[in-house]
Amino acid sequence: MDTIIHKKNDKEIIEILADHIIINKAEDALSIMGDFYFQGFDHLIIHQKDITVDFFDLKNGLAGEILQKFSTYRMKLAIVGDFSKFTSKSILDFIYESNKGKQIIFVDSVGAALDIFGG
Repeated sequence: MDTIIHKKNDKEIIEILADHIIINKAEDALSIMGDFYFQGFDHLIIHQKDITVDFFDLKNGLAGEILQKFSTYRMKLAIVGDFSKFTSKSILDFIYESNKGKQIIFVDSVGAALDIFGG
């Protein structure tokens, strides 16, 4: 796992680059969040491909559990990916509602995440 630190408008935003799934369960997300939070980061970018597909099946509660942790600790999260492949109305509604705020966002590019977080 590698990281890139992006700087935009005096904010440091960390992006995780991985070649495998790094979040399989809520504890993985909490560990990653804790590691970077204690390094002084409060904005995190993770790529959709690095999150278990189970996250996008809302019936199992994994997404809610993970995103609640990010909200509780006030760490902003951008998930970058192509969400057009999801056809479930519930996940599309979930993404839409999340994107109304700026705490947890689903975007199609790192640039879009930086524009929202750095703005």
